[in-house]
Amino acid sequence: MKSLLTVRFLYAVAALYEGLLGLAFVVAAPRIFQLAAITPPNHWGYMHFAAGILVIFGYMFSQFSLRPLENRNLILYGVLLKICYVGTVGWHWCHGGIPAMWIWFAVADTLFALLSLWSLVAIKAATSDIGSRAAILTLLDQSLA
Repeated sequence: MKSLLTVRFLYAVAALYEGLLGLAFVVAAPRIFQLAAITPPNHWGYMHFAAGILVIFGYMFSQFSLRPLENRNLILYGVLLKICYVGTVGWHWCHGGIPAMWIWFAVADTLFALLSLWSLVAIKAATSDIGSRAAILTLLDQSLA
């Protein structure tokens, strides 16, 4: 039976990254834009909405961290979020430029997307070592302990 400790750690880090980044933009978006020397949007509501989504995904990643087997069906949504952000930044970077701050976030999101895809393989490997439903329940109990 393979351990899911690395998967759990990955999603704990992802939860902190998404959640804290979202909270930072909810609380201090004007200051962040000022420090990064980026022209702010015409209304902060755009930024607050996007930041709220990051907080929600941070919560979702925390649920992966706590119960990776039960919540593995939600991993795809996290990967799709990352693909959407990286694709958007990549498009604008190639077609006219984008502030560096957004590129650094895209680099981090690319890494998280790849690690999330790896986690699906790791979870499948962990569950393939188990032959019966009772063994799965035992693994779940051990993961929560």
